[in-house]
Amino acid sequence: MNHASTAEHVELAGELVRLMETRIVDPLEILFESDDQVRPIRERLRIEAEVWAAQLLGPDDKLAVRTVARLIAAVFPGDEPFNPPEAWWRSVFGQAVARRAGHPGAAAVPYATAAAMLGITRQGVHDLVKRAKLERHPDGGVTTESVRARLNQPKEQRVPSGHHHH
Repeated sequence: MNHASTAEHVELAGELVRLMETRIVDPLEILFESDDQVRPIRERLRIEAEVWAAQLLGPDDKLAVRTVARLIAAVFPGDEPFNPPEAWWRSVFGQAVARRAGHPGAAAVPYATAAAMLGITRQGVHDLVKRAKLERHPDGGVTTESVRARLNQPKEQRVPSGHHHH
């Protein structure tokens, strides 16, 4: 079963609300010097965050990837390629993005980024590449797709062990 728990949904929705408020609504409140105009936006944001969380965690891959693209464009605007700090990948939103879209706009990621996305050490990434569990990219680093594929494996398949339970 690959469906998210209610706790994951609540945690992701809460994180999305905080992120949108910090990046988008708070600056508007500062510009307008008033909470009156932005209060309806805050309320709408809380409702939308529930929808976005459901889309990011839900069964529809295409919808999840489209939602990732919209959210990333809104909270990480700019002309530079999307390149969040490694710690961001450990956030609930970062983990949802990694599972659903990999690293948007990057065919390969450095070992350090792959480690952050997978929640393991750089040495762990080196070991997985050596054991052909992650794919080395010809230009360096590892392929984003192999990181995403690994994140989407059931946990018991990710743990190196001598025997499997089915």
